[in-house]
Amino acid sequence: MLPGAVIGWDISSALALGNALGVPPLAMAELLPVIEAVMVAKLNEQMDHPHG
Repeated sequence: MLPGAVIGWDISSALALGNALGVPPLAMAELLPVIEAVMVAKLNEQMDHPHG
């Protein structure tokens, strides 16, 4: 945990959500790390520049 920044997702929850939605485990293993990296970067970028 880092105050004022997002460092990652709760992967257990993300995997459980994917499973509940019927996403194949192999697809989650391939896609979640890439999606997580982009989302973390964008969330931190938005926190650094909250108005644009």
